[in-house]
Amino acid sequence: MDSVLRDVRVIDGSGGPSYRADVALAGGRIAGIVREADGTPRPSAARMLDADGLALSPGFIDMHAHSDLALLRDPAHEAKAAQGVTLEVLGQDGLSYAPVDDRTLAEVRTQIAGWNGTAEADVGWRTVGEYLDRLDHGFDGQGIAVNAACLVPQGTVRMLALGWEDRDATPDELARMKRLVAQGLEQGAVGLSSGLTYTPGMYASDAELTELCRVVARYGGYYCPHHRSYGAGALAAYEEMIALTREAGCALHLAHATVNFGVNKGRAPELAALLDAALDAGADLTFDSYPYTAGCTTLVALLPSWASEGGPGATLARLADDATAARIRHVLEAQGSDGCHGVPVAWDTVEISGVADPALAHHVGRTLADSAAARGEEPWTTARRLLLDDRLGATILHHVGHEENVRHLMRHRVHTGGSDGILQGAKPHPRAYGTFPHYLGHYVRDLGVLSLEDCVAHLTARPAARLRLPDRGLVREGYRADLVLFDPATVAAGATYEAPRTLPTGIPYVLIDGRFVIEDGRRTDVLAGRSVRRAA
Repeated sequence: MDSVLRDVRVIDGSGGPSYRADVALAGGRIAGIVREADGTPRPSAARMLDADGLALSPGFIDMHAHSDLALLRDPAHEAKAAQGVTLEVLGQDGLSYAPVDDRTLAEVRTQIAGWNGTAEADVGWRTVGEYLDRLDHGFDGQGIAVNAACLVPQGTVRMLALGWEDRDATPDELARMKRLVAQGLEQGAVGLSSGLTYTPGMYASDAELTELCRVVARYGGYYCPHHRSYGAGALAAYEEMIALTREAGCALHLAHATVNFGVNKGRAPELAALLDAALDAGADLTFDSYPYTAGCTTLVALLPSWASEGGPGATLARLADDATAARIRHVLEAQGSDGCHGVPVAWDTVEISGVADPALAHHVGRTLADSAAARGEEPWTTARRLLLDDRLGATILHHVGHEENVRHLMRHRVHTGGSDGILQGAKPHPRAYGTFPHYLGHYVRDLGVLSLEDCVAHLTARPAARLRLPDRGLVREGYRADLVLFDPATVAAGATYEAPRTLPTGIPYVLIDGRFVIEDGRRTDVLAGRSVRRAA
C-alpha cells in the first residue's frame, strides 16, 4: 500500500449515509476500504494519515470550466486544486482553441482573450487530439495540476467552415462541420458545446445544430449549450434545446442553467417543472450551476449579434463609426439585444472585472454607471470607449441573478456543480476560486439547502455519470484515487466579490492519482493531472 487514510468519515458520492473507515491507496487507485464495524484487520502503508475529524469524498468535477489555457500557463492552478477540483470540463460555450487553423486560431484568441488571456508561446496544436496531448504534458512536459476533459466548440467549428457570416450553412459547409465534430469526438472530446448568445455560434439554426447533435449521439457524447437566452426568452430557450436534442437522440447537459434578470425573478420552479417533464418523458438530461447570483462574461458579448458579424476587427470598425455605434446603443438600451438576452441593458448591473490594457485598470471594480458618472458622461459613451481602447478585452460581472432561483435549482435531481470560472482580470468572479467550498460551507452547513451527502453526489458521482467515467466519482475499491479530505465544520470559500482570489479554508488534502496535490492546506509541486478522453 502507498498510503492509508485512517479514521475518516467517508461520503462516497452515492448520496447514501456516510460511514467511518480506513481507506487504503495503491498505484493511483483505492485499494481497500475497511469500515469501522467490519472487524477485519486495519490496513497499513508506508504513509499513514490520521484523518479523524475529516470527511473523505471523491474529487469534485467542475462541469463548466474556462481553464483552457490556464492549466498550461499556471502549473500550480491553485484556484481549482485548492477547492478540491480533480477534473475540469473545458471547451465551453462554443468557443475554444481546437479544432482550428491559423486564421481561426488568431480570431478565437482575440475573441476570448477576456476569458482565458493569451498563451505566451505558440500553442502548437490544431486538432482536439493534439490539444489533449498537450494537456498530458503541459507546455514544459511536466503535466498539469488537475485532470481535464474537453468539448468540441461549435462556434469555433463554424468559424472554420464558413467564417463569421450570419447565414445558413451550405450542404458542403454543414458536411464539413459534421466531419470536424466527428473527428473531435474520435480524438477524445466528450461532447459538443455551443454559445448561442456568442458569435458566430449563435448564427446556427436549430436544423444545423440538430445535425451536429446527431453526430454527437452516434459517439455517445452529450450536447452542452449555453442556450439563446437566460433573460426575456429563457424558458422558451430551454424548451428549444430539449426539443432539438430529442429530435437528434442526443444527451443534453444545460450549461450554467438558471433564469436571470428582473423578468425571471422567482421563476426557477417553472424551469424545474419543464426539466421534470422532459425527464419523465425519457430525456437524458442534466445541468450545472454555480452558487452565486452574478454572471460573468466579456463586455462585447452584450452587443447585438449583427455588431459582431465578421469577427473582432469588424466589431471594432462598427464601434468606431458614430452612426453604427448609435444603432448599437439603441438596441442595447431601448430594445434589448440578443447578446444581452433580450433585456435592455442596465448599466448599474454591469461591473468591469478585468481589462487587457493596464492603463484602463481604473475601470475595474466599478459599474459602468459609476465609471461614467465619475467621468461626467453617459454610460454608453464609457462602454464604447472601453471596448475600443481595450480591443474588446474587457470582462464583466453581470449582477442580474436571484438568490431564490439559485437555491431552488441546486436542489434538483439532475443538478451538478460547475464554476464557469473565468480566471482572468484583476477582479474576477469569486466563483472561480470558491464554487465548491461555497456549496459545502454556505449552502450545506450554514443554510441547510442540501444535505452534505446529497451535495457531494451533485459534485462527484452525478457529473462522472454524465461524462460516462466508469472509475471516477465514487469512493469504491478499484476506483481512481482522486479524492478530497475536508472539514465539514470549517470548509468555506475564502473568495468574495471584494477579494475574489482568496483561497478556501477547511480543505487540507486533495489527491489526484493517489498523489497529494494539496497537503496540509498548501499546494505541492505534484502535477498529476492528465487529459480524460471519451470512452469508446
